[in-house]
Amino acid sequence: MQQWQLRNQLWTIPSAGGIMGILNVTPDSFSDGGLHTTLPAAIEHARTMLQNGAHIIDIGGESTRPGAAPVSPEEEERRTAPVIAALRREFPAALLSIDTRHPSVAAAALTAGADIINDITGLASAEMRALCAAQPCGIVLMHMQGTPQTMQMDPHYTDVVAEVRNFFEERLTLAEQAGIAPTRICLDPGIGFGKTTAHNLALIRHLESIRVAHRPLLMALSRKRFLGEILANPALPKSSPLPTAVMSLLAAQNGANLHRVHDVAELQHTLTLLHSIKNL
Repeated sequence: MQQWQLRNQLWTIPSAGGIMGILNVTPDSFSDGGLHTTLPAAIEHARTMLQNGAHIIDIGGESTRPGAAPVSPEEEERRTAPVIAALRREFPAALLSIDTRHPSVAAAALTAGADIINDITGLASAEMRALCAAQPCGIVLMHMQGTPQTMQMDPHYTDVVAEVRNFFEERLTLAEQAGIAPTRICLDPGIGFGKTTAHNLALIRHLESIRVAHRPLLMALSRKRFLGEILANPALPKSSPLPTAVMSLLAAQNGANLHRVHDVAELQHTLTLLHSIKNL
């Protein structure tokens, strides 16, 4: 049983796997940019994902696809804070996450009702660590080599599994020194964030080797480019949920506890089928 301390509860992650549904309120995200930028569209998409089995809605206002242009914190807050406030009113019991690397955006999201900060920089900022220490929210701590603008130019590791584990150990120590309890942290190896296809596959194959302090592992495989590279069909991960569902199933078998996806219903079916086999 995996538990994660969130803002208002100690959440027991479902044994079949937790599902984080992606809600991008951006014009330029790699897969669904521009589809949910209005408040009614964002609320309706969140409703559909919750009905289809999502446990968490992860709201993002800045694209972090390779080479994406940065967005100012002010613009990112303008995009996300009203959506989070509206979702909190519409779905009082839902778990809400803000996908941001900017402390000011995270602070506004918490004020609007977010339960989780999903930080792609892995708490690199002292300001973000101070915010998280002061606010009893859940935290997703992600590994990334480089920045979204540079991360896929030439990613290199001597041993990607060992280096990601070392990163998690170092950042958990920094978090504890800042006053953040490990129980509030979930670990994300950052598939596709400064990694080649070979690096991604090595991490998925050796997930338990990167788990630190018994913390839950989040996998964000949804529609990722490396799936299309493996299948020699770059468009397939976006047009079909099957590659994401299959690779997420393999990640779940190797220890993943949560999954961040666009196609919630398909993943929910996949995890339910896997759970039925494991619990005969």
